[in-house]
Amino acid sequence: FGQTGPRAQDGGFDVSVQAASGIMSITGEREGPPLKAGVPVSDMATGVYAAYAIAALLRQVAAGGPGGYVDMTMLGASLGFAAFQTSEYFGNRKDPARHGSAHPRNAPYQGFKAADGHFVVAAGNDKLWQSVCAVMKRPDLAADARFATTALRAKNQVELARLLQVEFERRTVMEWATDFRAAGVPCEPVNSISQAMFSEQVSHAGWVQPLELPNGKKTETVAAPIILNGRSLGAGRRPPALGEHNRQVLAELSKK
Repeated sequence: FGQTGPRAQDGGFDVSVQAASGIMSITGEREGPPLKAGVPVSDMATGVYAAYAIAALLRQVAAGGPGGYVDMTMLGASLGFAAFQTSEYFGNRKDPARHGSAHPRNAPYQGFKAADGHFVVAAGNDKLWQSVCAVMKRPDLAADARFATTALRAKNQVELARLLQVEFERRTVMEWATDFRAAGVPCEPVNSISQAMFSEQVSHAGWVQPLELPNGKKTETVAAPIILNGRSLGAGRRPPALGEHNRQVLAELSKK
C-alpha cells in the first residue's frame, strides 16, 4: 500500500490487492462471483511501473539531474492498469460491471464455443462486423437494425451472442479461425499455456529459451519478451543459488 498513509503498515498479496483495487469486482461472468485475474496482475503491474520509474530516474541522472526515491505501490499500479474501468467510472459515476470475456462497448468481442473447443472473435468496428456476417453467410444479421452500429451491437450484445453461438457450434475452432483470419477478422483459439508457448509466432520470436538451474538441472523459461533492433533479448545468465554472488556484490559495494 506504500510507505506512507493510513495503510502503510498493512501487508498485501496479489489477490488481496486485486480485491482492494476493484479489479476483482470487474472480473468474472455477469451473474457469477467476483474472481481474481488468472495472472498476478497486481504483482506484475508493480514491477512494470517500478522499472519504468527507475529508467526515468536514470535518464534524469544521465542528463545531470538528481536521482530520486521510488515508492511503488501494488495498489497504485493496479489502479493504473485498470485505466479503462476507472475512466468509465469518472465518465458516468457508475461502477463498471463484470462482462466475462465480453466488452462493455463492443460486440462481437468475446469468447464463443465451437464444435470442439473455445475461441474468441474481436470484431471491433462496423467493417469487421460485416466481414463476420459474410464469413457466416448470414446477410440477415448484417442487415438487422439491432446490430447496425458498434453502439447498438454493444447494447444488444446478449441477444447477438446467443444468435452467434448457434452458428459457431456448427464448425470447429480452426475452421472458424482460418476463415475469419482470411477475412481480416481477429480470431484466436483459446490456447493452453503450453500451446501458446510453443506456437509458431512465439517460436519465431525466440522467447522460449533453455535455462540451467543452480542445481545443474536443465529446463526452459520464457525470456524477456522484448525485441530490440530486431532481436529478442534472450534469457541471459542462469538464476544464482542462495548467496552465490555475495562476495562479488559486497566487493563491488566496498569500492563505493
